[in-house]
Amino acid sequence: MSKVKITCDSTADLSHELIQKYNIDTIPLYIIIDENTYRDSVDIQPDDIYAYAQRTGKLPKTAAVSVQNYIDLFAKYQEYDAIIHINIGQQFSSSFQNAYIASQEFKNVYVINSENLSTGSGHLVIEAAELAAQGLDAEQICENLKRVIPKIDASFVIDTLDYLKMGGRCSSIQAFGASLLNIKPCIEVIDGKMEVGKKYRGKIEKSIQKYVVDRLKDRDDIITDRVFITHSGCSVDLLNQVKQLVIESQPFEEVFITRASCTISCHCGPNTLGVLFKTK
Repeated sequence: MSKVKITCDSTADLSHELIQKYNIDTIPLYIIIDENTYRDSVDIQPDDIYAYAQRTGKLPKTAAVSVQNYIDLFAKYQEYDAIIHINIGQQFSSSFQNAYIASQEFKNVYVINSENLSTGSGHLVIEAAELAAQGLDAEQICENLKRVIPKIDASFVIDTLDYLKMGGRCSSIQAFGASLLNIKPCIEVIDGKMEVGKKYRGKIEKSIQKYVVDRLKDRDDIITDRVFITHSGCSVDLLNQVKQLVIESQPFEEVFITRASCTISCHCGPNTLGVLFKTK
C-alpha cells in the first residue's frame, strides 16, 4: 500500500481536530506588521489583526510561504512514497508558485493548485487524506482532486467592505455606498477568482441567514458528505443558528465550524461567514 503524506497551507482553515485526525501538516503564510513578521495563526491570531486595524486604520501585509520554507517542509517527509501539498489558489497568493519551485528539488512531491481559498481548499485536503488512507497512490489521488476542484462551492458574506478598502481591493466610494445602504455582499470563488454575487441588505445576522437558505435550500446537486461553516469571528449564537439552518436545508453527514486564518481574515474583516461544500 502506498504511503502518502498530505500537507497544506494555513489558509485551508482546518481545525486542530481535523488536522490531527487526518495527520495533516500545515505551513503558515506570513503576516507583516510594522516591519515585524509573524507566522499566521502561530505567532498571531485574527483578533490581533482586527485590533491593529482599529487602532491604526491600516491593514497588516500578508506574505507567501517562501521556497526555502517549502523545501524544509517536504524534506521532513522523505520516508513517505509521496507528498501531496495543497495550496491556496494561484490567483490569491504566490505560495503555489513557490511550492512548485520547491517541489522540483524532490522526486516525490506533488503540488496542487486548489483554485480556492479557506475551507474550499480544506475540502480538497480532507479528500486527499481520505484517499491516502484508502491506499491510493499519489497519481490516483491527484487525478481525483483535479475532478473535485471545479465542483467546490465556496462563497461567503462580508459584513463590511472596510478591510477590502484598506487592502486596495475596492474603492472608498464602493465601501461608503455599501455602508450607507447597509449592503452585505456575497463573494463567490469562480474559476479560481473572487466574484461579487448576490447583495443582501440589512443586519449581518439576517443577511447571513438569508444567504445560507439561498445557497442550500431545495438543491439536489449538493454532495452531502460534509460542509464547512467558516467564519472570521461571528458570535456563538449566530454560529448555532447557521448550523441549525444548514442541517434543516441539507442532510449533511458532517457539519464542521472552523475559524478563518489571519491571512483570510485580514482581507475580509470580522463577521464574515461562508458555507462551503461540494457539488455533483
